[in-house]
Amino acid sequence: MLNSRDGRLTQEEKKTLLWIALKSIVAAFEGRSFLPENLSGNLSVPAGAFVTLRKHGTLRGCIGYVEPVFPLAETVARAAVAAAFNDPRFHPLQPEELPGLEIEISVLTPPRPVRELSEIVVGRHGLIAERGPYRGLLLPQVPVEYNWDLKEFLQNTCLKAGLERDCWQGNTRFYIFEAEIFSGFVELLGTGSYNIRYKTQGEEQ
Repeated sequence: MLNSRDGRLTQEEKKTLLWIALKSIVAAFEGRSFLPENLSGNLSVPAGAFVTLRKHGTLRGCIGYVEPVFPLAETVARAAVAAAFNDPRFHPLQPEELPGLEIEISVLTPPRPVRELSEIVVGRHGLIAERGPYRGLLLPQVPVEYNWDLKEFLQNTCLKAGLERDCWQGNTRFYIFEAEIFSGFVELLGTGSYNIRYKTQGEEQ
C-alpha cells in the first residue's frame, strides 16, 4: 500500500500486528509498556495506522497516527494502548472486556491533497478535512458502515473536524488516503492468557 513498503502486508505480518496490539493492551493492564523489538520487513518501515476496538460490534475506541512517524509495529502498539485507554469518547477499557474484543487495524498510505471532489471514491478512500487549527479524519470503512454517499461522507468529515456540515463547499482542504484493513477477536485461554484469532471475511462476533 505504501510506496516506502514492499507492497501489501503478508498474512503473517497482519497476524503479528494484531498480536502486538493485544500484547500492548495487556501490558498496560499490568502497569507495563510494550514496544516491539527486532522488527523486520514491512513492520520496520515507518507508517501511519489506526487501531479500532469494538465490543459486540459497538465502537469501544479508535485512535491512530496519520503520518509515518514510527515503524509500523510501534505505531500499532502505541495506537492500541491509546484506543483502549485514551479515547475521550469512552471510559478506559476494563480487563473483563478483553474476551471477545475485536481489534481492527488500518494501515494507511500517506495522505495526498484532493484537487477535485470527484477524485474521492467512497469505500476506497479515507478522508481528512482541514481548515486552520481544525482537522478531522474518517477511515475508508466508515462511510460503508453507515451507507453514506459522497456528500454525506464529506459532511460527516467536516463535522468530525469541528467545522460546519457544509464546509466542503468553502475553502476547506481535503486529503485522501487508502488503508489496508484487517482484524481479529481476543480469546481467553484456559491458562488465563490471551490469544487473538484472525477474523475471516464476513465473520461476525
